[in-house]
Amino acid sequence: MMEMDAKIQELDRRNNEAELGGGEKRIEQQHAKGKMTARERIAHLLDRNSFQEIDKFVVHRCHDFGMERKKIPGDGVITGYGTVNGRKVFVFAQDFTVFGGSLSGAFGEKVCKVMDLALRNGAPVIGLNDSGGARIQEGVMSLGGYGEIFKRNVFSSGVVPQISVIMGPCAGGAVYSPALTDFTIMVKKTSNMFITGPQVIKAVTSEDVTAEELGGAMTHNTRSGVAHFAEESDRDALNRVRELLAYLPQNYRERTPDTTCKDDPDRTDPGLNELVPANPRLPYDMKDLIRKVLDDGVFLETHQHYAMNMVVGFGRLNGMAVGIVANQPRFLAGCLDIDASMKCARFVRTCDSFNIPLITFVDVPGYLPGVQQEYGGIIKHGAKIIYAYSEATVPKITVVTRKAYGGAYIAMSGKHLDADINFAYPSAEIAVMGPEGAANIIFRREIEGAEDPEATRDRLVEEYRNNFASPFRAAEVGYIDHIIFPEATRPRLVKALEMLREKKASIPERRHGNIPL
Repeated sequence: MMEMDAKIQELDRRNNEAELGGGEKRIEQQHAKGKMTARERIAHLLDRNSFQEIDKFVVHRCHDFGMERKKIPGDGVITGYGTVNGRKVFVFAQDFTVFGGSLSGAFGEKVCKVMDLALRNGAPVIGLNDSGGARIQEGVMSLGGYGEIFKRNVFSSGVVPQISVIMGPCAGGAVYSPALTDFTIMVKKTSNMFITGPQVIKAVTSEDVTAEELGGAMTHNTRSGVAHFAEESDRDALNRVRELLAYLPQNYRERTPDTTCKDDPDRTDPGLNELVPANPRLPYDMKDLIRKVLDDGVFLETHQHYAMNMVVGFGRLNGMAVGIVANQPRFLAGCLDIDASMKCARFVRTCDSFNIPLITFVDVPGYLPGVQQEYGGIIKHGAKIIYAYSEATVPKITVVTRKAYGGAYIAMSGKHLDADINFAYPSAEIAVMGPEGAANIIFRREIEGAEDPEATRDRLVEEYRNNFASPFRAAEVGYIDHIIFPEATRPRLVKALEMLREKKASIPERRHGNIPL
């Protein structure tokens, strides 16, 4: 009996030691920075009392540089599984209070074990990143740990959802694991990501830059596109994970669970009839249309601050999760440029990976012209959209709200890329190029020889718009399945989605395609 009591006491001691991490002082330092501890983050993310920890007592195996005397249970990362809204997830949380959250061989093995469990059990894996990087004392062992994690990120890609939350530093090789996952969420002012830090950059290039300017949340949400969300606090970031998971399935074999919809699927909205301006040069906010169509007006936009001429995100139609892709006429007239092309293609492939139907709203005057776009590779980057939509086998429904010109018409889920149902508003213009440019080419001599060239040009532009760019021309040859009134968009989409619920499609057998990266 005394022997059992001693073992229980030893277990309690080790549990307490593991749960304290780096100790009270380091926990206080974490709180002073406005950051939660790793255990607090897990408790906030997961359903109450659902977390089951594994490898709680693992310690490092380094015997050099005095590390033998510095062993803390858990070794800087907390791993395990639990539930979010009753659905199973696997999680690892780097603990900055223990060796600065640095990755050792043992640390890497813990993360790999939980990633393997997620893959074998077909459930999402969530990484909470707050680390100083590789543990220098372990040398190549720590680098090997990163390599093993990267490999698992790749093998899990398109199999189970992977979400990274950057809640502190993430530098050097450590950044590549989040970059390989499906979604990256950053916390403003307390998180950063970069390959080389400000001091190295100053030494090499003489450039002065702060960590926030170089790799802060808004830098990666607005300029690089590395991150999908920027949140105000740790709690906001964890709440965003819970919200995002509601739109994702457990794995590629499943569909996202439907929710009970209280919003009438047959609801029409006469206000939509006035949303698209009669003047094709005037902008409007495509997000107004999106929210009016979706259940209860709820739209979870991803990559909100990046390539704002393209809108992507999640919503529901009659309880079914859908991915939304749309041109945004408020920015660059909705043109497709390099950044928008990458943003769109990445989102389309994410939805296709996880059986999420795609709804595309089109108002695109073309690919953005310019020397910098051409030098930057708009040809190969623009081709990514075509590749992504062509490859996607999920239900694809397209609504042309106004302009759909040239190659951009095809790229934005045109009928020719195997879109299932293509609608158009009466205001739609579908043509090789805009009426102004087309009329100037086709009727050049007539315009030049007219007594009033400007009036003649205006008349011929309008004739071209009505006779050649009309959606009825596309409907006559089956490229548009139906011309609908804007107010009926929601019920039309709901009915098309219900028809496509059991869609089965495939692409030719192959090792894998060769997307123009």
